Amino acid sequence: MDSLLTEIDHVAIAVYDLEAAIAWYAEVFGADVVHREIVASDGVEEALIRVADSYVQLLTPTREDSPVGKYLAAKGEGLHHVAYRVVDCAVALAAVKASGARVIDDAPRPGSRNTTVAFIHPKASFSTLIELVQEN
Repeated sequence: MDSLLTEIDHVAIAVYDLEAAIAWYAEVFGADVVHREIVASDGVEEALIRVADSYVQLLTPTREDSPVGKYLAAKGEGLHHVAYRVVDCAVALAAVKASGARVIDDAPRPGSRNTTVAFIHPKASFSTLIELVQEN
């Protein structure tokens, strides 16, 4: 079977202060934000820093009851999830579900940057939240 994963899309880091995180990456690494967006449906604001063909995604909640808000309250700042690019999010998600793995999204949904995304539950993947990302 060919791999459904084509490359790493991003590594997401949950932060309390998005501006401070952006400033730190700029000061320490000379890295600039290439995309910024509020994803109201997920209750987050993101800032993407390009690293080769992938990104570091800095995330902060826009509301306390969002998944990232709950994550920060429970665990503090740090690695939130790893996102893998896939050719077809629906096909990849169906394969994950067919394997019996637990998913968060039953169907692909719109993501930031005009992508299509779906999440795999960390209990299915060695305590790592995984996002599947299809570039449209």
